[in-house]
Amino acid sequence: MQPEKTIAEPDSHRTTIIVVAIIAALVIGGLFYVLMRKSVEGGSPQPRLAGALRPGNPEFDKYRPQIVLDQPEADESKRALGDWVMTLHTTVRNFTGHTITGLEIHAAVVDHQNRPVKERSVVVIPSRQSELEPNKTLYVSVLLDGMTDKDDRANVKMDISGLTVK
Repeated sequence: MQPEKTIAEPDSHRTTIIVVAIIAALVIGGLFYVLMRKSVEGGSPQPRLAGALRPGNPEFDKYRPQIVLDQPEADESKRALGDWVMTLHTTVRNFTGHTITGLEIHAAVVDHQNRPVKERSVVVIPSRQSELEPNKTLYVSVLLDGMTDKDDRANVKMDISGLTVK
């Protein structure tokens, strides 16, 4: 006599598959959520120009009026992640009579009370261009992301936060 074979009910297999699929979907969804939040937050530190003259330094104050930034303009768009991205741009004009070998620009989106909503500093020279000679210009753009629909984006500002000259 042969032992009796038991066949599991098809409903129990179906239930197990559904439960496993739901758990897998939740894990994958959670992973995507964490990854998207990290990309929006952008937790990397802002670059700094080593050995730069900074505001308050007498030499910086001497050169600053001779480096002209055009009125900044901004383009904004909404990303699929649901946040807003703004690209601020301006033209830098060097009237110092010296070659600029390092330039750090601070860009900010401010609210109606002039408080920063989002800000970022970028090293433009030597990162994007090796230097800026006297009486020459340089187009600068800075990307600011991670703003929400509720953020009060009233104005944009760009200014020099560090420089080095020959």
